[in-house]
Amino acid sequence: MTTPEQIDVAAAIAAGHTSLGIELGSTRIKACLIGPDHEVIATGSHAWENQFVDRLWTYSVEAIWEGVQASVADLLSEVEKAHGVRPTSFGGLGISAMMHGYLAFDEAGELLVPFRTWRNTNTERAAAELTEVLGFNFPLRWSASHLYQAILDEEPHVKDVAFFTTLAGYVHWKLTGRKVLGVGDASGMFPIDPAIRDYDAAMLARFQGLVSARQPGLDVTALLPEVLVAGANAGTLTAEGAALLDPTGTVQAGAVVAPPEGDAGTGMIATNAVAPRTGNISAGTSIFAMVVLEKPLTSVHEELDIVTTPAGDLVAMVHCNNGASELGTWAGVFTEFAAAMGLEGGADEVFATLFSAALEGEADGGGLLAYNYLSGEPITGLAEGRPLFVRTPGSRLNLANFMRTQLYGAFGTLSLGMKVLHDEGVQLDSMFAHGGMFRTAGVAQRLLAAAIDAPVTVGDTASEGGAWGIAVLAEYLRKGASVPLDAYLNESVFAGAALDVAQPDADDVAGYTAWLEQYEAGLAIERAATEAIH
Repeated sequence: MTTPEQIDVAAAIAAGHTSLGIELGSTRIKACLIGPDHEVIATGSHAWENQFVDRLWTYSVEAIWEGVQASVADLLSEVEKAHGVRPTSFGGLGISAMMHGYLAFDEAGELLVPFRTWRNTNTERAAAELTEVLGFNFPLRWSASHLYQAILDEEPHVKDVAFFTTLAGYVHWKLTGRKVLGVGDASGMFPIDPAIRDYDAAMLARFQGLVSARQPGLDVTALLPEVLVAGANAGTLTAEGAALLDPTGTVQAGAVVAPPEGDAGTGMIATNAVAPRTGNISAGTSIFAMVVLEKPLTSVHEELDIVTTPAGDLVAMVHCNNGASELGTWAGVFTEFAAAMGLEGGADEVFATLFSAALEGEADGGGLLAYNYLSGEPITGLAEGRPLFVRTPGSRLNLANFMRTQLYGAFGTLSLGMKVLHDEGVQLDSMFAHGGMFRTAGVAQRLLAAAIDAPVTVGDTASEGGAWGIAVLAEYLRKGASVPLDAYLNESVFAGAALDVAQPDADDVAGYTAWLEQYEAGLAIERAATEAIH
């Protein structure tokens, strides 16, 4: 990467030669401002949480905009504090968010039902029917599954649907007036034909047939957002959009806006994993692996989603609903304990201490099991979740084994899905990892390498994640997108990036393999808990 000293940061900010990326994650909305050299100038963030309302996971529209505005306000303050100038404009802008889900609007642009997020598992019947009829794996969380389930359930709002989209698509629409999606995010709504980088026409026709049989007059094609590839102009920030970002009126309209992308796509950007035989793992509230394919898979697998990179190349995605949230909950307990003991130190210090202890644990976790299932997990066939910690009288419970097991538990379901890719003969040259779990150097990275039995790389942009990734896509557009995306990343963004590679340790791999056998057997305990505890 170009070093910060090679540009005048304050001058770039004042001239609007910067790009702003905003990502709405599961627990945090983050804004990231980068310069022409792709280096981070400043970040801003806002914490938020989903709500479980009427047995559905949701975020309110008010919470969406309060969070976006708070993260932008935080960023503007940080820029002014660090560089003595408050941004009034940006050259490029991009929005990213959690993929999938369901935001449905009527002709007047009014939201018809509360936002249904990717965490909801009430779409089982719809997903199963779409998978069978279309011959393509439709996960429960895909937008098409949500729409079809609403049709199957004869929900009254369906007759009024004029447009539906993802969270990123919604925010982008309000900022620019354009109903579009980046191809990567669109591939989590409905299958994409890689030859045309657009919705698969044959599957769309069959889907229309299913819909018309139950909801005559509903034109599915007209409901979907337009698909754009990385580098395409997806509009400009309007005056109304600028006021939504910054109600104080400091930020002005005019920024060119990149196609809105899902967190999977921006994770690929943040880890330089958009070329075939590369992949990345993103660990947050959910955890998922993305592997860019050289060719289509030979058969349909319910454990795998087929999505695309922001450029439109096919990607096999192993998506687990449950990731690091349970780790965060336990860290909170230890943080409270430290405070009660009168010990100083914040969450970062607690995480570092706990993660470091995990390295001292036994390779098989000492006979302990942990299930991080706060919500249902389709890969293991569970419609609901119950976080569990399980041990036998003869197991060895200490802090090191406890923490190693909690980290193993975050990777357990993922490694089951990765087995399917291995059996398909998919080859990997590199697997990058990003997310807050990897901020403590060498711990989660090393144990993940054992879990997937492959080298795991962490780059110096890993902690910035998707907000930085979508800012890079905005900068790619701002600079004209004159070369293919993978070449742009290799030559202009990651050329000098510092990378740390963890090779799988043989003892760790053997220990994890033994632990995973017990983990699979213990899924019966998890299933029993969902049935017994309500």
